[in-house]
Amino acid sequence: MATLSTTAKALRSKNAGPFWVTIDIFLPSDDVFKTVSKSLSTESVAAVLQLEADQVYRYDLAEIAVIKFSFPRHVVQGHRFDRDMHGAQYALLLSDIEC
Repeated sequence: MATLSTTAKALRSKNAGPFWVTIDIFLPSDDVFKTVSKSLSTESVAAVLQLEADQVYRYDLAEIAVIKFSFPRHVVQGHRFDRDMHGAQYALLLSDIEC
């Protein structure tokens, strides 16, 4: 089965303010978007991020073939225990999810 890293055109994560991170999954076509949208659950993403499913917000943007996930950071941006100041590494955590 394919993984997100081989299926998606791009996986990107970034800050959505000091308290939130957003992961964008850019898919190459409408057909791939529909397939991934059905097989990728919010619960599986939450499990990888070590969060409860109700903490993860999902946005399916069919018109541009993008799935977005937003979730609270484990610590506030810039905190002394913040290991990823810009939120840029979170997308890598999803790269091996099968879809």
